[in-house]
Amino acid sequence: MRALLICALLWALPAAAELPVLRIAVLKVGTVNWELDSIAHHGDDTANGFRLEVRGTAGSAASMVAFQGGAVDAVVSDWIWVARQRAAGRDYVFIPYSRAVGAILVPADSPAQSLADLDGARIGIAGGALDKSWLILRAYAQRRHGIDLARRTTQVFAAPPLVFKAALDGEFGAAVNYWHFNAKMEAAGMRKLVDVGEAAAALGLDPATPLLGYVLRGEMLRERPALAHGLMRASRAAKDRLARDDAEWDRLRPLMRAGDDATYRFLRDGFRAGIPEHGPVDEAAADRMFRLMAELGGAALTGSATRLPDGVFAAPPPPKDP
Repeated sequence: MRALLICALLWALPAAAELPVLRIAVLKVGTVNWELDSIAHHGDDTANGFRLEVRGTAGSAASMVAFQGGAVDAVVSDWIWVARQRAAGRDYVFIPYSRAVGAILVPADSPAQSLADLDGARIGIAGGALDKSWLILRAYAQRRHGIDLARRTTQVFAAPPLVFKAALDGEFGAAVNYWHFNAKMEAAGMRKLVDVGEAAAALGLDPATPLLGYVLRGEMLRERPALAHGLMRASRAAKDRLARDDAEWDRLRPLMRAGDDATYRFLRDGFRAGIPEHGPVDEAAADRMFRLMAELGGAALTGSATRLPDGVFAAPPPPKDP
């Protein structure tokens, strides 16, 4: 019996070794690592016919260089960038990963109760003048309240960690940062003045539209659909686990760099709130958002495209054979 078991295991080893490898480059400290770690730990990749190989990078620019140079098969970016690349003739496609968005935060003791109260304030903004959250907040302030935030405030653009630290040190009257830094800032006592999702909804946009996702080459979907679909299924399996399983978050806690329980809970709950719904992306809603980004950000943000190009979003995978 033991000999038969050993033979069976040896027979299975080559099959596992022959699984195709999907190489993905991501920021070493990015929140996508929580999902990727869950995929690898629970074997969601091998269960879906591939082996995941994660390559950590020091920054998004390095990830993009690796992807565009063919050193990896996938990266994580926003679909606005994918749309711009498609408009320029590059065959990239987007698989939703997260719809988490930011907010404009103020110190706990700030007297500000609305955007109008930020007149003359210094606002720390991560991501630069073309940050999507900042653009949506500007449009919301102008169109719904007649406030030109860019003129009535002083903007300080800096890297997310610097905005985070300076905001907690009281150097800004308000801050706009990436969602996971916002979670840490809220855990430290800052409060939301305006949520970007709520601002988007007020502008007629759909806050359920996922912003971040895995980016693949179109040729992978055409020539190796099983590999692309395997990534989609593995990602959804991890998301379903992370949506309901607190024990999985306890296992991931060392990766989260949460210094205290409050920060841990804000990060966990923020990730869960950003999990996209099952099913295809609403392309009409995405087109409305893209047109607004093109209007506000111009060619510097969306390139030559003024509407959503065809083929940006990958279709969900077909049902898996039993």
